Amino acid sequence: MSFKTWTEEHQSLWEFIKFNVLSNISTATRFVVTWVGTAIFVNALAMTQPFSFLIFNYTSDGSNGLGGFLTFLLAEVLAQVVNFFVQMKFVFKSDASFSTAAPKYAVLAVLIVVVNLVLPGYVTSWCIGWGMGAELAATVASVVNTVLAVIVSFPVLKFWITPSTQGKDDAGTAAAA
Repeated sequence: MSFKTWTEEHQSLWEFIKFNVLSNISTATRFVVTWVGTAIFVNALAMTQPFSFLIFNYTSDGSNGLGGFLTFLLAEVLAQVVNFFVQMKFVFKSDASFSTAAPKYAVLAVLIVVVNLVLPGYVTSWCIGWGMGAELAATVASVVNTVLAVIVSFPVLKFWITPSTQGKDDAGTAAAA
């Protein structure tokens, strides 16, 4: 059986593999921006004053305060923009209208960004409590955010945001199950 035949027969599984592999572009964006943001907002500008607003809590030791919040906000926004285009065009090869898909993705991205902004303050603080340094704790928080984003994003992107209007063969769905 050729690789092309296998990918056609297992379309959903192949999409999930591509989703995870190509999500690394977004993940790399998130990590680089997290490292750069920590260097700028936390280390260089010392924007570590406690920050709390609504559900966002960056007040505990190790959360990096306002600098931590700004770092994760910037990292998540840029990662989501990259991810939208990668998933729509390269993973799902969607022919869905940009004007239809983009607002739906914005809803998903806001959900992901809110969760990913709330969680790092707690994860980072927990990691610091276990004796990790600030950089490693920020990286662990990014890993947690990434795993949660995959669990939510794949089915939402596949079935709601970027479904093909050309009636893709879903034979791979049954084979992948």
